[in-house]
Amino acid sequence: MLKELMEKIQSLAGNRDTFDPAQLNDPVALQTEWTPAKGGGSNFRTHKLVSANSNRMEFRASFGALAFYFLFLLIGLGVLIAFSYFKFSSGGFSFRAETLVPLVLGLIFATIGGCMLYFGTIPIVFDKREGYFWKGRKAPEEVFDKNAIKSLTKLDEIHAIQLISEYCRGNKSSYYSYEINLVLKNGKRINVIDHGNQNKLRSDAATLAEFLQKPIWDAI
Repeated sequence: MLKELMEKIQSLAGNRDTFDPAQLNDPVALQTEWTPAKGGGSNFRTHKLVSANSNRMEFRASFGALAFYFLFLLIGLGVLIAFSYFKFSSGGFSFRAETLVPLVLGLIFATIGGCMLYFGTIPIVFDKREGYFWKGRKAPEEVFDKNAIKSLTKLDEIHAIQLISEYCRGNKSSYYSYEINLVLKNGKRINVIDHGNQNKLRSDAATLAEFLQKPIWDAI
């Protein structure tokens, strides 16, 4: 009974007034989807907007995100190294469960941490000199086929900056995650970032909007 009541309260907390794109008085807004472009999200700030120079802005991994990624990586490596050293030095290394289980767990933590670190630090770039927005470790001019870059668009194709919220339900906690999406002139969207700090996301969106000279469509 109590569990059902709590779930009902959480469900009500997750329901917000539906945003009406007609109020923007823009035909592109009516072609645009207003549901989250990227499912899920984190409950903390994963990215921050940084000015590399007067013509380039980048979203980079936040300190909190880097600390989180390194925590997983270091725990995993620590278990692998410490347990392997102990077993080898004591002459007790074997392929039995009491030896393999800790090593497998260490490997899992290290792999998860390494993957989060790699994908979480992929550059997210707005470059006026290049004339492009992209996500990737290589700039558009550095690749033979620009279509190989998954998230890529010309800056002059950007029509607006969309802010969307999503209520994420977890096993032990629920929270809102917030997106910055680029709305293109044809109404299609490209997700930029997605994290749980609404104030920082709105502040970064305002800075980005000024840099691009594009309007913000705030549906949060």
